[in-house]
Amino acid sequence: MLQQTPLFEWHKQNHGRMVDFAGWSMPVQYSSIVSEHLGTREGVGLFDVSHMGRVTVEGDQAAEWLESMLTRQVRDLSVGRSRYTLITGVDSTQETVQFDGEPVILDDAIVARLGNSEDGGQRFSIVVNASNRPRVVRWLKACLPQEGVRLHDTTEETAMIAVQGPRVFGRNQDGILEGPLGNIFSSGILEKVAALKNYGVLETEFDGKPVQVSRSGYTGEDGVEIISSSLSALMLWERLLEHSTTGPCGLGSRDTLRLEAAMPLYGHELCETTDPFSAGLGFAVNVESRDFPGADGIRIRRGTGGRCRVGLVFDSRRAARTGDHVQLSQDGTESVCGEITSGSFSPTSERGIALAVVDRAVGKPGQELEALVRGARLPVKVVTLPFYRRSHQ
Repeated sequence: MLQQTPLFEWHKQNHGRMVDFAGWSMPVQYSSIVSEHLGTREGVGLFDVSHMGRVTVEGDQAAEWLESMLTRQVRDLSVGRSRYTLITGVDSTQETVQFDGEPVILDDAIVARLGNSEDGGQRFSIVVNASNRPRVVRWLKACLPQEGVRLHDTTEETAMIAVQGPRVFGRNQDGILEGPLGNIFSSGILEKVAALKNYGVLETEFDGKPVQVSRSGYTGEDGVEIISSSLSALMLWERLLEHSTTGPCGLGSRDTLRLEAAMPLYGHELCETTDPFSAGLGFAVNVESRDFPGADGIRIRRGTGGRCRVGLVFDSRRAARTGDHVQLSQDGTESVCGEITSGSFSPTSERGIALAVVDRAVGKPGQELEALVRGARLPVKVVTLPFYRRSHQ
């Protein structure tokens, strides 16, 4: 049985094309991936991302414990701020975690510092990938101290909706905010949300129940991600839809949007044994004067990786697939120098694009290479990432 988000029935009734995604029945598209992609780039798109894992961590030792578990520093995270991090630990497909394995990258995540709990303890939220939630939760629970920290997987009792696009915070000619968020929040709360900086977090209410609003997303556009009670999810979704220029969008366009923005995806740019420095994620690993599972191994690898992550653009609309080889053709000889980690047709630039990991010697912008795509040799060029950068006007 596939898991279902609180909006599952709505998706079915409104012609969402449902697919199995990481064990969840999710809409991959409604109209078309291209129209939903371009609609989000130009206006406002709405995404049900309730399949993402959501975990709360609280207690008077929560910050110190997370500091020892995540690759990114947590102690300096102020209330109302979040940041990207990696979670390293021992992989296990069993119900119990054995502490005899070499630590690997279990997932990437967003960790947020929230206001204190009712008993005065520190409180954090962590959002992880749907496919990795079970093993991440098992690992974190297995590492909990006997006291001072409490962990709760809230995924099945909450929903998560992403509101993305340049018109999320549009203002009318009088300077008053208008758009989908104005249909769910008072003007005072809406101004506070609009004032959030990137990765800022605000806790407020909708329908008399707590909601968490983050100035974040996975599309390269401005917008927010809202975590609400599952009981309020349908009302929240329908209210937002009333002022969404594009309407509902599926996971297909979310993937092409994140690829244009060069955002990593676990299982593609990241896996258990990825060198975060070669993958361009060194910023998410704070190894100086602190320890976390696998820190020693990551310290050893720092600065020694022979590869780097790059962006590739094609001359045609044809797209490469994950695992396709990248090669250097020179003086009549051909040598494999890397592989594609994510590839797709780019609706914004109307040509094929890809993320790849290649030898550093051929990773400079302007370098001409070839991608081997289903038996064909296609010319590609290394470009500076991201492929798409939104206007901040």
